[in-house]
Amino acid sequence: MSSLTVGPDRRSGDVPDGRVPSGVDRAITWLSLWWMASPLILFAPAIARAMGFPWVMEEFGSIFWWAAPTGAMVAPVTGLVVARIGRRQKALRRFIIMATLSSALVLAAWVFGVLLAECPDGYHC
Repeated sequence: MSSLTVGPDRRSGDVPDGRVPSGVDRAITWLSLWWMASPLILFAPAIARAMGFPWVMEEFGSIFWWAAPTGAMVAPVTGLVVARIGRRQKALRRFIIMATLSSALVLAAWVFGVLLAECPDGYHC
């Protein structure tokens, strides 16, 4: 008896429980990766400047500055919708945690960076 016929038939794209990943699973994976890349997107101009490419920060800094919070907020919300439609409870819980963390960080940046910013000398806030 050949060893190929003894075990279960596994294709290269199978997940551990034997299911073939669907479009919903792929979307959940990509949305999770997009969310995890948001801090790297935020710090990419500073990293490029430290590596000797100051023009990246000068020309594209504002694009990165807006892309990171957008990705941090859009990915979890879209993931919540996809996980809810696809009935993936584990992914739904993960996206709830991601949305909560992103909201807290964006709110903290807004409060401390905008609302409670120090007034320049001579100005009264």
